Amino acid sequence: MSIEQASPALLRLLQLTSPALPTGAYAYSQGLEYAVHAGWLRHEDAVSGWLGGILAQGLARLDVPLLARLYRSWEADDGAAALRWSRHALAAREAAELQAEDRHLGQALARLLDDLGLVQAGPWRYERDASLVALFALAAVQWRIPLSQAATGYVWSWLENQVAAAVRLVPLGQTAGQRILSALIRNSVAAVEQGLALTDEDVGTALPGLGLAATLHESQYSRLFRS
Repeated sequence: MSIEQASPALLRLLQLTSPALPTGAYAYSQGLEYAVHAGWLRHEDAVSGWLGGILAQGLARLDVPLLARLYRSWEADDGAAALRWSRHALAAREAAELQAEDRHLGQALARLLDDLGLVQAGPWRYERDASLVALFALAAVQWRIPLSQAATGYVWSWLENQVAAAVRLVPLGQTAGQRILSALIRNSVAAVEQGLALTDEDVGTALPGLGLAATLHESQYSRLFRS
């Protein structure tokens, strides 16, 4: 692949994973806020361990393999399969808050992509079962981002958002946040490699701690984040 061919796809990936993407992802902590509130995460190492566990048991076993299946569904122009896998993603979320977050981000990304000229995203603006991973995969296919790069970007975007939330909540210094990101680079690569290799029978996860944190966050008295 020539540099001329690669550069637009790389820039599209950076656009898709940018914190400036107007989907509202910054408003969600995915249970991290409650975990800090409960005293489970008091320092840098605890946050790194929490996020590393979710990478290995969550993204590697659910989000990344579903991204791969959605990517192939969009490549085949199979909207029914894409919707089926999107529903799978939503059904697998550990708590109502996390499911609502996924729907919100999926519909927000659908609106943005439709406004940017991706006509396939139009019907998903109002699709109740739109998930973030489904629309992310659609954008990756339409913008010709290779699957492995798309999966890496998806994982890194999630990790950056989580670390940004932890920096605010624990609180941690900015340098501590960068140390966490650096420490989890290999974990992120491993999550992508494992997730892309999973068979259909192996797709799925169980994260009871995350589910409990997200559930209890619903009734937390004072909150900065929506999940």
